[in-house]
Amino acid sequence: MELLKGKVAMVTGGTRGIGYAIVKLYLDNGASVALCGSRQETVDKALDKLKAENPEYKVIGLCPDLQKPEEVEKAVAVVKETFGRLDIMVNNAGVSARESLYTYKPEDFAGTMALNVNAVFNCAQAAAKVMKEQGGGVILNTSSMVSIYGQPSGVAYPTSKFAVNGMTKSLARELGKDNIRVNAVAPGITRTDMVAALPEEMIKPLIATIPLGRVGEPEDVANAFLYLASDMASYVTGEILSVDGAARA
Repeated sequence: MELLKGKVAMVTGGTRGIGYAIVKLYLDNGASVALCGSRQETVDKALDKLKAENPEYKVIGLCPDLQKPEEVEKAVAVVKETFGRLDIMVNNAGVSARESLYTYKPEDFAGTMALNVNAVFNCAQAAAKVMKEQGGGVILNTSSMVSIYGQPSGVAYPTSKFAVNGMTKSLARELGKDNIRVNAVAPGITRTDMVAALPEEMIKPLIATIPLGRVGEPEDVANAFLYLASDMASYVTGEILSVDGAARA
């Protein structure tokens, strides 16, 4: 199926893991995609990998500083100039945190919030302006299971994802009149590079908390992003969709 045929998407944090899986699934479903990363080197590497698999993919690479509104606006303008419109904005870029409160540096806390919250705002704002002009669109945010349950250290990360949930629900209410849907996906433990690098003795206890008996794959999460971006979810907005195998931290 080509659930996104004719659609144009912009995916931040799209060079690896969940973001890359979203980019590939969108391309396989007929979308044109602007893949965004933090460095030109990683963007080019992801583009080469995609083109090697399918030279016909309609994909470009960008590396704006998402914490600078002017760079985000320029990137969105490039997408619109290249593909003619912007239908789907996926705010996937982010950083995790594990520091103890007792040693947490305020500047580290602020840095996590800047990328995980401020950058989402910047991208949502720039995308919404274009989407309103063209008659609608979809904004999707990457949240986390810790946005619901918290985590025992690195308080900035769950705090930032709680904020993403609040932004998602609030923007859904604000932008509905402009035919812009806003949702989030809250992944659980997923086999990203970080999780794959963990020793087996750490992975087994994590799997024991998951009723389905396995960690999630990036593709599991990407499928949720595909559904929410497609017309199948045309009456779904303001939702935080958990994709965590019923894990409860």
